[in-house]
Amino acid sequence: MKKIPALLILIFLLAACDVWNANPQPFPVWTAIPSRTPGIITVTPLILSPSVIVITPVTPINTEVPTPTLTFTLAPPTETPTTAPIQSLAVDILGCDTSIDITHGMGEVTNAYVIVKNTGTVDLPNTCALLRAIDEGREHPDKKGCVPDLPVGNQVTLKLTVDSTYKESTAIQVDASSNDAILLRVDKQSCTDIGLFGGEPSDLGVVKPIQ
Repeated sequence: MKKIPALLILIFLLAACDVWNANPQPFPVWTAIPSRTPGIITVTPLILSPSVIVITPVTPINTEVPTPTLTFTLAPPTETPTTAPIQSLAVDILGCDTSIDITHGMGEVTNAYVIVKNTGTVDLPNTCALLRAIDEGREHPDKKGCVPDLPVGNQVTLKLTVDSTYKESTAIQVDASSNDAILLRVDKQSCTDIGLFGGEPSDLGVVKPIQ
């Protein structure tokens, strides 16, 4: 089958329009699309405002599990330890001298000068010093000297006398006690003359702090 040329088809269509008294519509005229207005370039530069970026700090979340801490508490002692009181005396024999005791009907007597000190932690009531001699004759009434109370850290100087043999070197002994309980015993084989230490002390029987 032969193809009809396009031109003949067009002629037929035009002839048909005349037959039906219908004029062909004019072809539309295409209008060019207006182009966009070009941008105006000026000498003033275009300033773009920088964007403000706000950074919100992020608090880190601790995901570690805390390790429990063990606390040890020492229980207070049920009983408070107490220090036992200490009764303690010290004795210094300063020296001796001899004399004639006519008052008591005795010949030569030996006088000893001793210092008794309370070196313990409690006061000592009825503190005494007793003098003995190896050649002692009759008991002398002044062989024992006492004070009603000897506080801690105090001392007292006492003069003690015993009946002794004439012109014999006398070995002596001193017993220190509190309430008749002997706390110390001191002896001296040869008692030095008290005159070498300034003679008889002036503070006999006076309780005062230990020096």
